[in-house]
Amino acid sequence: MLALAGVSLEIREGESIGIIGQNGSGKTTFVKHLNGLLRPTQGRVLVDGQDTRKTRVSQLARTVGYVFQNPDHQIFAGKVWDEVSFGPKNLRMPEAELGQTVREALETMGLTELADRHPYTLSRGQRQRLAIAAVLSMRSRVLMLDEPMGGQDRAQVGRLLRTMAHLRNNGHTTIMVSHDLEIIAASCARAIVFRDGRVILDGPVREVFARTEELAQTFLKAPQVARFSLARGLPRVALTVEEACELLDGASSGVAPMPS
Repeated sequence: MLALAGVSLEIREGESIGIIGQNGSGKTTFVKHLNGLLRPTQGRVLVDGQDTRKTRVSQLARTVGYVFQNPDHQIFAGKVWDEVSFGPKNLRMPEAELGQTVREALETMGLTELADRHPYTLSRGQRQRLAIAAVLSMRSRVLMLDEPMGGQDRAQVGRLLRTMAHLRNNGHTTIMVSHDLEIIAASCARAIVFRDGRVILDGPVREVFARTEELAQTFLKAPQVARFSLARGLPRVALTVEEACELLDGASSGVAPMPS
């Protein structure tokens, strides 16, 4: 049985993409093809013009950074600082730049005070953020995160969302695999839905969340606020409670809010 079949799509620089679908639908298999951890048996995958079948994973890592779903599959160093500095060292980042890069990645993920700790003395959520910091320090133009919100409380989820927004605003491409469609709504402009190894929906998040019947085929439901806006017949699918309130106010006053 093929894990993926008939997948043909293009991801453009600066996009923010959410990959969704049930377990076993092909999400993680797909993203592992984007950095060469898996290679296609048919067809080809091009990353910045590089054919992943002919390019080393270490070379692709200069363009694509990948954060594993389980951080323990990624972490190996004896100190937090060493874990975050490993990638840029192997990319031969100049020593003067490397220290600043590592400090920025640790600060971004709220790990500065833990720099001298052994990674396995950290909590599950802290190890997840360490894995992200280790990829951020490499300054890859594409950041792929597989279920990155595991073990994170509300404050740390907010930290991760702000980090992703900052990266997008600076021209990076972000790709996130997640079962949490509210997180997808908050952080992604485009959603790609997998079922049985095939892409069944691909488009702007609002449009995908409006396709309730197709989502139901994958046993997924759009976020409650999106379903509410559809049920109320609002001018567009709302992605946040604040947006739904704005749309309701506009509907009651007879003035449609400007689309975002």
